[in-house]
Amino acid sequence: MTTPTALGTDEARARLHELTVIDVRTPGEFAGGHLPGALNVPLDRLESALPEIRGAADRGEVLVVCASGVRSENACRTLAGHGVTAATLTGGTGAWATGGHDLQRPEGGPRASWAMERQVRLTAGAVVLLGLLLGLLVHPAFPLLSAGIAAGLVFSAVTDTCGMAAVLGRLPHNRPRPADLEATLAALRGR
Repeated sequence: MTTPTALGTDEARARLHELTVIDVRTPGEFAGGHLPGALNVPLDRLESALPEIRGAADRGEVLVVCASGVRSENACRTLAGHGVTAATLTGGTGAWATGGHDLQRPEGGPRASWAMERQVRLTAGAVVLLGLLLGLLVHPAFPLLSAGIAAGLVFSAVTDTCGMAAVLGRLPHNRPRPADLEATLAALRGR
């Protein structure tokens, strides 16, 4: 597959008024701060929103955003596989904020949650500690649980994927409410 087109933060900011910005992070991450005017379509809901995203892409350019740029690159590849051209924001919202650009936070929307990377670190660390503790107190085979997490983290780094993030993304606090997703799809149809 080809590498998606990437826009730097300054170029994206200058062109923000002409772009349809789709943020593929979880709703909790999105609530923590997003590019002005961005619409939240979590990565695992991207394919169900294809007709609306395709319509938006037919009317103008689409910029896909996440926290660091990894999920947005994956989203752009998925969209390209369905014939939809989109660009990704280099460095994601982290680079946007570091560049001194403002992040928008919804009022009265979902409560902000930890970034997915932070959720993964907490979960992985807790499971490793639990495996070691259970190995000392219950059965000497429990450290294999810690070894499994370590192997998963190595695999995640080598493949630039994260199975644990995919699982954590399905937790209720990381899921969009149906009304929120429907409002996003309606906004995409109207753009």
